[in-house]
Amino acid sequence: MLPCDPLNFHDRITYPERIISEQKKTGLKEAIIAGKGQIHGKEVMIGVTDHSFIMGSMGSVVGEKISRLAEKAMELKLPLVIISGSGGGARMQEGVFSLMQMAKTSAAIARFKEAGGLYISVLTDPSLGGVMASFASLADITLSEPKALIGFAGPRVIQETIKRSLPKGFQTAEFLLEHGFLDLITHRQDMKKELSRLIGYLQ
Repeated sequence: MLPCDPLNFHDRITYPERIISEQKKTGLKEAIIAGKGQIHGKEVMIGVTDHSFIMGSMGSVVGEKISRLAEKAMELKLPLVIISGSGGGARMQEGVFSLMQMAKTSAAIARFKEAGGLYISVLTDPSLGGVMASFASLADITLSEPKALIGFAGPRVIQETIKRSLPKGFQTAEFLLEHGFLDLITHRQDMKKELSRLIGYLQ
């Protein structure tokens, strides 16, 4: 599966060259790994975005894989777990095609949840942009690592836009938990155990 290049995007190198460069650098084909797995013996469909591949940004391939992941979870009647680590949001190199993935993944998640599926979203540092404005924010249960930066635009951009100081700890996992936007903060080393507990209880 290859991303589109509708803009013939070029900065220091072309977009296709950037993809090849990122693949060589990371050993990944794209910014997400997705498939069927097990958490303490419990079968799940799982996707993990990787910040090291173009900042974990969502282009057409990432959007397609997340949509297919939700569809497969619905078909197999399995819980869906997506671990997000994206500081890049929608991938600018793909223009409107990357923005379309926000609606596409949101619709796929909605169909999965309407069918009675359990969706758990795990947010890592950072989780920003189009990813947070779509699939990462739509879960039945949302977990985060401690001190993760979570939001749409980063705090510096917001502060420069509104010309006001932001509350202390704004957009941190702890701030969001306190204000009801997260269900749980869990250290990475405890995440598997916590996911297993939640799936066992809710599935």
